[in-house]
Amino acid sequence: MTRREFITDAAIAGAASVSLGAFAADGAKLDRDATMALFDAHRDETEARVSAGIEQNRKGDFSLRIVAADGRPFDRAHVRIKQLKHDFKYGANLFLLGEIGDERREAIYEEAYRRAFNCATLAFYWNDLEPEQGKPRYGIDAPKLYRRPPTDLCVDWCVRHGIYSKVHCLYYPKYQPDWVKSSVAREKELLEKRFRELSERYASRVPMWEVTNECFLNGAWEPALYLDPDMIEWVYKLAARYFPNNKLISNDDFWHRARNFLGTRSDYYLMVENALLKGCRVDGVGLQLHLFKPAKTFAADTRYILDPRRMFGILDTFARLNRPLQMTELTIPAYSANARDEALQAELLRTLYSIWFSHPAMEAIIYWNVVDGYAAGERGDMTSRQNAYYGGLLRYDMTPKPAYEMINELFGRTWHTEFERDSGSTCAFRGFYGTYRVGVTVNGRDVVREIRFSRGAESAEIMV
Repeated sequence: MTRREFITDAAIAGAASVSLGAFAADGAKLDRDATMALFDAHRDETEARVSAGIEQNRKGDFSLRIVAADGRPFDRAHVRIKQLKHDFKYGANLFLLGEIGDERREAIYEEAYRRAFNCATLAFYWNDLEPEQGKPRYGIDAPKLYRRPPTDLCVDWCVRHGIYSKVHCLYYPKYQPDWVKSSVAREKELLEKRFRELSERYASRVPMWEVTNECFLNGAWEPALYLDPDMIEWVYKLAARYFPNNKLISNDDFWHRARNFLGTRSDYYLMVENALLKGCRVDGVGLQLHLFKPAKTFAADTRYILDPRRMFGILDTFARLNRPLQMTELTIPAYSANARDEALQAELLRTLYSIWFSHPAMEAIIYWNVVDGYAAGERGDMTSRQNAYYGGLLRYDMTPKPAYEMINELFGRTWHTEFERDSGSTCAFRGFYGTYRVGVTVNGRDVVREIRFSRGAESAEIMV
């Protein structure tokens, strides 16, 4: 049996190599009405803004001109339009590539990933990428580390499958190797060497790089540079020097602090604003949302987040920075394998994805762990404490949850443009920004091309 032979619809939708029966809760843990109370209360208002926002911010009026080789237009043509990709990025981390340990489950994971996403976050944590100084784990034959596949493997896989990729991350104080921690001067010297080596190896193949991550952690693991007053400015200017043609992103666990949101005086907003005022290049602002709350108090604990008016208000505030926004890390737990809990996970994600997709500043949504049982510290089992959250989109047996199917449905069918019709020399249509397969038949002659219709590039010509 070849690798491709068992990657089928049945393998994705129904195959199960490990039973979840021992781990599934008997009853639903979450109260749907309490969890969705504010979304339900403001449903009409929210849906109106979402609908208008998607129409205005994610779609354009496109024009396809159909001509002969000598430039003459045709009176009649048959046109087939099918969207292949969105310009908007939606993905997950790729931390399990080659890490599951079973060929069949690995194949299902990869196929499920390609079906659902057009973007991947890659693990470049310094302490795991270079645990021993001068011996980075770039190559595919590097020693195994849980949730840290070799960087060459991940980059090559994304390039091969047309997946847009992003590095996570260049500077993260918590995950700095012990051999780095020294004086500020020494840390800067070693960090510059890291930036230079990563740029030389990957800058041409990985378009997006998170520069900083979680800069508001407590001081238990502070390296010297973390306390330097010019740390943010220095790191971003260093990144701009070594990654001049890449998108540079800030990333922070903001949403858990949103209970006491202070608008433009919020700490993360001020950090990015200060960096911009000091001449740093910050090309995008990342906002994490991991709803790891106790099941019994989930509705009460998340009320300050799961409020559409408040969510739109926070997004509108960060949009004042005039930089694209990203949901860089996202976990919405189901808490059990019970059908009602899984349905609520999907409903929550549909609501959140719709709000974010509609917002003019948003450019990407990245879910975090794709599969139950493989979060940090879990190592592929369903018995650890964190697995009570059931935070993946696929179950541990690799079958899809409603949340996974929902993401496929949104980006593959609901937010999707596809039609076939007769046309004159110009075919005008309204569709989602992205890449299309365009087929044209004129006088028995067929031509098929891939054409990207994007903001500022709404017209194209095809020669038959």
